[in-house]
Amino acid sequence: MKILGIDPGLRTTGFGVIHKQGNQLAYVASGTIKTADADLPQRLKTILDSVAEIVGTYRPDCAAIEKVFVNVNPQSTLLLGQARGAAICALVGAELRVAEYTALQIKQAVAGHGKAQKAQVQEMVQRLLKLPGLPGTDAADALGVAICHAHSGDALANLGALAPELAKKGLRVRGGRLVG
Repeated sequence: MKILGIDPGLRTTGFGVIHKQGNQLAYVASGTIKTADADLPQRLKTILDSVAEIVGTYRPDCAAIEKVFVNVNPQSTLLLGQARGAAICALVGAELRVAEYTALQIKQAVAGHGKAQKAQVQEMVQRLLKLPGLPGTDAADALGVAICHAHSGDALANLGALAPELAKKGLRVRGGRLVG
């Protein structure tokens, strides 16, 4: 399975593609999408078009993207959300399933704890994918998103497959608990 990870940003959006076979992960590609100092709609178009081009080039089976966290500056949070939305539109436009993970989940999956610093994430991505050097921070974060999905995507898919059967029995999950 080929997984595309996206670390959204209005100025720089990171992307990372990995291949998962069994429990083995292999690096395919990574990089960044840089937007020019232009108006917001043009920047969003750059992200949309570039993500679509990456999907066309690497043909991933699925995608994962980092969820937006609420920043101290609400305007920054809104702008980041729009960049994220442009990337998601490109992914679903290519008919890819898109999983979403928080920064905490990604750091836990890659570094083993949710308070890992950017340098720790970079080093662990390098080790996990056996890279010859450290990837850039945005590319490392995107590869981390893909690694997180590689580790947890199967479990989420299995739970998702159970949902229709549980619903037939009048059961559902609320707050992590099975309720009737």
